[in-house]
Amino acid sequence: MFLKEIKSADLVEVMDVSQLFDPSIGSISVRFQAGEEVGDSEDVNKGDLIFPSGEALPKCWLDIHYRMNFN
Repeated sequence: MFLKEIKSADLVEVMDVSQLFDPSIGSISVRFQAGEEVGDSEDVNKGDLIFPSGEALPKCWLDIHYRMNFN
């Protein structure tokens, strides 16, 4: 699955999507897709990622208590 880093606007490949869906995990392993060569995997905070369309990640992927917040 590909996402985009907010700061650099570079595409990143998510190495393990199960980490992405788990709200108790704050950072995930990704590989940046900028340039001609694929970079080494590195950990990135999930809050720094968005979908390539610019849409934010679902709150249930980021906040372990998302069902308790009614704001």
